[in-house]
Amino acid sequence: MFYWFERYPDYTLVSRQTPQIQRAEWDTGRAAKICGKMHVVLILALDTCDARGSVALLRDESLLHAAPHTTTEDYSSWLLPAIATVLAPAQLTLQDIDLYAVAAGPGSFTGVRVGLTTVKAWSEVHGRPIAAVSRLETIAAQGTGSAPYVAAFIDARRNQIFAALYRRQAALLQRVDEEMVIAPDDFLEWCTANTGSEKIDWVSTDPNCLTQTQPWSSRLAVNETVHEISPLLAPRIGQIGYRLALQNHLTDALTLDANYLRRSDAEIFWKGPSQHGA
Repeated sequence: MFYWFERYPDYTLVSRQTPQIQRAEWDTGRAAKICGKMHVVLILALDTCDARGSVALLRDESLLHAAPHTTTEDYSSWLLPAIATVLAPAQLTLQDIDLYAVAAGPGSFTGVRVGLTTVKAWSEVHGRPIAAVSRLETIAAQGTGSAPYVAAFIDARRNQIFAALYRRQAALLQRVDEEMVIAPDDFLEWCTANTGSEKIDWVSTDPNCLTQTQPWSSRLAVNETVHEISPLLAPRIGQIGYRLALQNHLTDALTLDANYLRRSDAEIFWKGPSQHGA
């Protein structure tokens, strides 16, 4: 049986079966009740937040194809050919995609901007919704431990990390406070203050940012380590985007916003040394 998606102004995605269900019946509530578990979504996922970005094509939560950014080529010239590479084996075009899932940060100002500008353009041209996904949540979701807390972090350069702490709530991750750009030592201290004696699962693409600091010895003393994951994040970004779509937590080109956490170099240096900082 063949199913496809109706797209409503509020960006609800529901699948439609033909010819048994008549269009006249097809209001959002009725469609959701009828189709229930028959969702089939083609998702194009992008991560351009740092030099180790990637793109991926998924059907629902299943990965079809992925392409990592392994060259020094700028995203402005690499991105479209890479997307063509993941679409071609499935004989798809951008018009066939149902949902764009994009890493909205944190990361480099230029990298985040390239990804968001690209999906904004596609959303306007093709009328598709966007799932804005936190890169730190994507990393935290790959933790394999069972500790009550998960701490995710990535290298932010300038002796800082982008970081966030999450509390496990059944199968979900509940963020504790805001995402931050912070010195590694300060993040360790902050996590200890907010978790007390409870254990933490540490997850990162850049474990040395923490493990080479002197205060890390306190975490080693309680047998904690950092789970190093692959920087190929687009597949997991697509999976999180799919779950956001099922919850109808989507956005569009007008409301999509970046989470830079730190101002661009141009802005910092324009404002002068007296205002330097994160």
